[in-house]
This record gives sequence, structure tokens and C-alpha cells, in this order.
Amino acid sequence: MAIPLLEYKPSSQNQRVSGYEVPNEDTPRIYRIEDYAAGGEVEELIWAAYRQLFSEHVILKFYRQINLESQVKNKAITVRDFIRGLAKSEAFQSLVIQSNSNYRLVEIGLKRLLGRAPYNKDEEIAWSIKIATLGWGGFVDALLDSEEYQSSFGENIIPYQRRRYKDRPFNLVTPRYANYWRDKLEDARYKPGSIQDFFKMANSVSIRTVTHTPVSTANIKIPDTSRETKPQGIPVSVSPSASFPVR
Repeated sequence: MAIPLLEYKPSSQNQRVSGYEVPNEDTPRIYRIEDYAAGGEVEELIWAAYRQLFSEHVILKFYRQINLESQVKNKAITVRDFIRGLAKSEAFQSLVIQSNSNYRLVEIGLKRLLGRAPYNKDEEIAWSIKIATLGWGGFVDALLDSEEYQSSFGENIIPYQRRRYKDRPFNLVTPRYANYWRDKLEDARYKPGSIQDFFKMANSVSIRTVTHTPVSTANIKIPDTSRETKPQGIPVSVSPSASFPVR
């Protein structure tokens, strides 16, 4: 018998409140299968799914799920089933699941599949128990079959972060930076001073090379440290006037 999901109280988040903001660059783009008729155009939707699920800028050939891609292109499966297959794939298993705890997996699952952050610690605990009892696959099925997912994305929409106001999107929280942006981050982290100043200081340090000189032990004489002993049978005389320390 499966343990039912523990009850938790949803908190007020942006996606639960109707908004009146003017669309801008932070407004998420909605990828809907009906908007992509030709096979080549569906590629754009497929890459959006990879970005949302894998949180990767560069998808290697090893990570791609060719069978799932072919099925969604031919309308053999829905976008929801395509997302389900990606979330349960071996590539996702090796990249995400094996390197995170259950609590972290709850956060990742809610952000990438439902497009929102966990409400509170109670929700993280409730879903972590679901992962512990049903496994990652059961957790994915519970999210994708939930009323929240159906009402937000339905069958044919790629999940996206709902109502983002600030910070980076959930699926881009760990981007790969080039050298320039990496140095900019390090520069800001180590203020006052900068990473460039550190490099200059490191380059200015002169290191004196110690030359190894081989040592020969052939001509070393070992001193005689043995004690002189009296021959047996010869008594040792003690002077009567000798004084001994008094304790």
C-alpha cells in the first residue's frame, strides 16, 4: 500500500496570483505543438524541452533521446509524454538524479516540471517521501498527472517558469560561463581587489630553485663512541677523601 501524499498548505507565489504586467524580455515563451506544423519547426520545440528538463546549454549527442524525438515529431505521443520520457531517461538519471538528494530532487522536479519553486519545507518533505516510496519515476508520474500540471500546461505545452519577475530562469541556474564571465564573477566575489590583481601578484612571486647536490658517503669516518672498560679482576680504588653529593 502506497503512502498517501502528506498534506501541506500552499503559500502565495507569483504563479498563483493574476498579473497585469506588460510583456517584456522576462516573459516566458510558450512552446505549443500546434504552432509547429513542419518537422523542421518541431526541432525548436524539442530543444526547448531539453533546455527546460536538462538545464543545459549544449546537449551532447549522448543525451539526446532520438526515439522520443521521432515519436513527438510524428504526433505519436503528446508533449506531456515526451517530457515524461525525458525525465525518466538514463541521461537524466546520470546527470541529475544520481548526484542529488531527495530534497534537492523535489526542488528540481517542481521547478522543471511544474514551473514553480516549492511552497515550503512541508511540501519538500511530502514529495521526498513520495520519491522514497515510489522512486523517481513515480514522482514524475505524480507531477505530470496532477491537476496543477494539466491546468498549467495541458498535453501539448512545454513546461516553463510561470510568472518570473527577477533572477534567472530555473532551468538556467547553473549555466556554463566563458572565461570572461567567470573572471567577472570572481572579480566581484573577491572585492576589494580583483582576480586580475591576484594573478599579477602570483606572477610576481619569484621562486628560487634549489639545486640538489649528491652526497657521497664513501669517505665519511664514523667516530668510535664505545666506552672504555676495566679488565675483569682489577679492583677499582676509591679515595677516602672523595665527597659525594648529599640528597
